[in-house]
Formats: sequence, C-alpha cells, structure tokens
Amino acid sequence: MRAARLHGAGDVRLTDENDPVPGQGESLVEVTSVGLCGSDLHWFTEGGIGDAVVARPLVLGHEMAGVVRGGELDGRRVAIDPAIPCMHCEPCLAGDPNLCLNIVFAGHGTCDGGLRQLMAWPTHRLHALPDTIGGDEGALLEPLGVALHAYDMARPRLAQTVAVVGCGPIGLMLIQLARLAGATQVYAAEPLPHRLDAAIGLGAEPLDATQADLVFEVSGSDSAVDTALRAAKPGARVILVGIPDGDRTSFPASIARRKGLTLVLSRRMGEVYPRAIDLVSRRLLDLTSLVSSAFPLTEIDKALTAAAARTGLKVVVHP
Repeated sequence: MRAARLHGAGDVRLTDENDPVPGQGESLVEVTSVGLCGSDLHWFTEGGIGDAVVARPLVLGHEMAGVVRGGELDGRRVAIDPAIPCMHCEPCLAGDPNLCLNIVFAGHGTCDGGLRQLMAWPTHRLHALPDTIGGDEGALLEPLGVALHAYDMARPRLAQTVAVVGCGPIGLMLIQLARLAGATQVYAAEPLPHRLDAAIGLGAEPLDATQADLVFEVSGSDSAVDTALRAAKPGARVILVGIPDGDRTSFPASIARRKGLTLVLSRRMGEVYPRAIDLVSRRLLDLTSLVSSAFPLTEIDKALTAAAARTGLKVVVHP
C-alpha cells in the first residue's frame, strides 16, 4: 500500500509499505476519504501541535471513512472514529472519554492516521454508514462530532442568540447546529470573504455590534478570541474551539472579567458519532457543500498546501 508520512515541518513523503495485518478485535479498512483538519495543518506547518512533536515519520489524518475488507463486516462502508479511549481512567469513567489520560488518537503522537490506503483499526470504533451518506460526508462526521461536542458544552437554551467567530468547516457546522437547535439569530465573523459568504448562505448574518448569548470561537487566533469576547453579552458563555498557533492564547482580561464571562475550552468529542450520523442521514445538516476540493494521495503536498492557504472550505484526500 501507499502512505503519506510527515517527517518534519513541511516534509511529507509518499512511501510504499506492507499492508497492515489486523489484530484481535480489529478490522482492515480501505480508506476512501480523509478530510484535512486545522490540527493536521499545525503538524504540517509546525512539525507538531502543542507539546506533541514528530517523534518518527507520522501518517496524518483523523477525519476518515472507508470500506471494511475482510472479516464479519466485509464490504461495509464505515466512518472511522479516530479516538481510542482506555475506558478505565478517571475521566473515562466519569463520562469524558475525550479527556482520557491514555487516549490513542489517529494521526497524533505515534499513532498513524488515515492518509494511507489501508489501516487496521478496532472494530468497535467503526460506525456503519447508511447508503444516504457519501464517503466524503462520512469523513466529515468527525469534525461534525467536534461541533456537536462544543455545542453541548455551551448548554444552549431555546430562543438564544449565537455568534460564531471563525467560519471554517467546524464554524459552518456550528452555524447549522445553532439554527437547528432553536437559536433566534446566528451571527458570523470571518475575515475571509468566501467563508463569510458560506456562513451567510447557511443562514447567518454578519456580526456587528450585536452581543450574543452564546459565542463560539473557532479560529484559534488571539484576534478571534478578542472578537468573541466583545461579541458576548454580560454573563454569556464563550466556547473556545480553535487551536492557537504556538500553543498560546491571550486576550484582554478586563473584557472577560467585567462581563463575568464563562470561558469553556472544548476538546475533541465524546461518543457522538451515532447522533452525527442520524443528523446527516436525515438531511438536517449539509456537509456536502463544505467540500471545496479533493486530491488523490499522490498529490498530498498540493492538498496540504491548498488547505493551509484556506482558499476554500474543506479539502479532502482520496487515498
């Protein structure tokens, strides 16, 4: 099989490798779609993310869908949950597997991800896809899960106003979730015109001086956090979803303090794949329009460069 391995910042190489052999409790999956995420771009441009750095050539990619080859699920189309929590540590037992102290995550650390033609993965982390969900949509269920988890953390109520700062794919998913969840108005802030146009097309209005009950920051930049704090009403909740460059976030403390804001940091997702599949299969959310370009694995450099340029929305690779 072929795989794309990150050797360091900006250094991705295609390699020919032996096909993986699934172990006990695993299935062999032919990877058909991989979405490129902002965290993948941190790995690509910085050679790491946060305190995690490339320790050995790493296969990136955690937004994944494919087809099972062999075993009891042979031929089944699946979405691949990239997270393998231990389910024994204190956060797992408390119902927070996304905070697992021993988590294994595809495309992170020493665990290879989906930018390869085949992968062996625990069968219980595979989610069957109905015929109504396409392969690229199956890959985008992972970022949708991130958006769902962030929306859960906001503790929304009916008839609230919502602002989304940063309208990449996850921000656009949050706009759709807010409208679906009964927000009276959704506002969007985004410096890139084509992404702001996409937000407006999904029912948002450009953010002005209006202050919202709930604010989602989905960029990671200090300027976006500043905008989010200013967009929040006194007493509001601000959910920080974006991952900052350089592993640092700063903001004017007086704004957050004087408004008495609650800042919530969102990490990955809990066990939300079934909910995500249900929403998309019933066409309550539109994921297809978020895919702006697709590349074969042989053009992984072009795919990563296009994603880093942010000239579109979601870039997908077809291994």
